[in-house]
Amino acid sequence: MDAINIRHYFFYLATLVVIIAGLKVASEIVVILFLAIFISSIFSTLLRFLEKKHIPRVISYVLVICIFVLISLLLGYIVNNSLKNFIENIPQYEKQLQGLVVNTIALGESYGIAVDKKMILDALNFSSFFGFTTNIIGSIGTFLSKFLLIVIGVAFILAESKSFEKKLKVIFKQKREELEHFNQFSHNIQKYFLVKSTTSFLTGFIIAIGLIIFGVDYPVLWGVIAMLFNFVPVVGSIIAAIPAVLLSLVSLDLNTTIALIVFYVTINISISNIIEPKLMGKELGLSPLVIFFSLILWGWVLGIVGMFLAVPITMTLKIAFSSNTSTQWIAVLMSDITTKKEKKG
Repeated sequence: MDAINIRHYFFYLATLVVIIAGLKVASEIVVILFLAIFISSIFSTLLRFLEKKHIPRVISYVLVICIFVLISLLLGYIVNNSLKNFIENIPQYEKQLQGLVVNTIALGESYGIAVDKKMILDALNFSSFFGFTTNIIGSIGTFLSKFLLIVIGVAFILAESKSFEKKLKVIFKQKREELEHFNQFSHNIQKYFLVKSTTSFLTGFIIAIGLIIFGVDYPVLWGVIAMLFNFVPVVGSIIAAIPAVLLSLVSLDLNTTIALIVFYVTINISISNIIEPKLMGKELGLSPLVIFFSLILWGWVLGIVGMFLAVPITMTLKIAFSSNTSTQWIAVLMSDITTKKEKKG
């Protein structure tokens, strides 16, 4: 019996390896498919809302697709224009940052601190600070070049959503429990994506307004970056803050930069650690360890876009496991749960 179980485990492991290898090989197609599914999950909520308001389905469908296209084109336009201006001004920012470092070294030397100026300037590759940001945004731009395929995918998925519900009722006609499991899975997925998208937009909007008040260049661009990187937990908020903080350091003053760092930390902690858990509930939480390894895995399999999709994909798997009694133990292992007994203890 034990030998049979071991063979089963090896079979499942081998199957998992083959699936992951296949996803990596077909990553360009898989990314488009995943994005289309996730975006459809968000906009299907809007589609149902419009239908509940007794708006004909065809009109509701066209409105939802138009809203999606307009939002995407607006974001693309903002990022593209701001990025062009930012890249043109990078040499100027590099000189300002280099001058700031030189002045800091001179200040240290005036207090008798011996510093090798050449070694520090050689070690600090100023191009890499801003180049890292432009490379990431460039990767997002490459993804946006496949925008038409994503729109078509979203359009077809939303068009099929109504008939898909009918098909499920036929499939689970005599299996009400399984239909309930699937409906719970769908509900939790839509809840997660709706909450995460709302909090990401809120993060980007507040940060853009804050940067305008602070007087940092390209506030809308960094707001959009903050919104996108909110889907990447832990490191996402840090990466999104780097370019704005550096710009503040070279173009404003130290006190403003410190205040800006505090502002970023406050916004991200408030939204990620207070608002999101309250809206999502503990059942939609993930273990920090699971989040860390999911970022590594999906980043390797699907590239830079995989890091944005890492948590949504992992959350989808967790919700799928929790929707079935036989696999709930896997969902518990993936969860960030503190039981009442543990709290009392």
